[in-house]
Amino acid sequence: MISSAARSLLRSRPTSSPLSGVSPATITASFPYLQQLRSVFIQTADTPNPESLKFIPTGMPVVESEDGNGFYVKKSDSAAEIARSPLAKELFKLDGVKAVYLGADFVTITKFAEEKWQFLRPLSFQVIMNWADGGKPALLDAPEITDTTILDDDDEVVAMIKELIEARIRPAVQEDGGDIRYVSFAEDTGLVTVELAGSCVGCPSSAVTLKQGVENMLMHYIPEVTAVEALEEESEEGEGGSGDVVVEKSNEEPKERKQKSYEERLAQAGIPFSE
Repeated sequence: MISSAARSLLRSRPTSSPLSGVSPATITASFPYLQQLRSVFIQTADTPNPESLKFIPTGMPVVESEDGNGFYVKKSDSAAEIARSPLAKELFKLDGVKAVYLGADFVTITKFAEEKWQFLRPLSFQVIMNWADGGKPALLDAPEITDTTILDDDDEVVAMIKELIEARIRPAVQEDGGDIRYVSFAEDTGLVTVELAGSCVGCPSSAVTLKQGVENMLMHYIPEVTAVEALEEESEEGEGGSGDVVVEKSNEEPKERKQKSYEERLAQAGIPFSE
């Protein structure tokens, strides 16, 4: 049985929204968080590394780089290196963040093994959201010369390795929230040394990536390459193993392969040649 007072309240209840007649500009000016949510949407994606998570702010770049190079920094790095990225600096204030990788349109956060994503994920969301709303760059400066910049003293083999890493290998690795960087090529042994970054660091499938992806592609197009080695990751306290990943070529001698010019090998790999 509805009381007369209740009936009176029901009859007097407004049928329109309390915000009816208020302009959207007034609403967003009074509640800026509504505008923030409407303009930026952050997705997450799992990576092959269970300790790394990929955050993707839609509709906005993270690091604007013509060559696709990102920025990788660890909590153990120097304060000056961390300060190059205001976003990474804020993320490292969160307990449990081990490393940050800034890609062209994503951020990969790597946590310490003892931390739980159920606690760290929402905090990371908030930091990235605040950065996106603030309009400040994620990276203050980008080096003009990167790991895949072809230098005047690079021979054809080194130039080809750099071209393949930048044009074919790096984009595929970045899809999983990681990165790979050229370090060196030993002409006497044919060993290519690379450095892994982002979700690739400490990933259980790193050896498979190097063997089936990086090494196979480099050896296919460049006969001078015989093996690929990843730099050893700095071990953390309480973590076992060296983190070093080495891929060896089998003892079987390869068949004689026709030597091709730098331009021909690039064309075969589907990479346009430019002087």
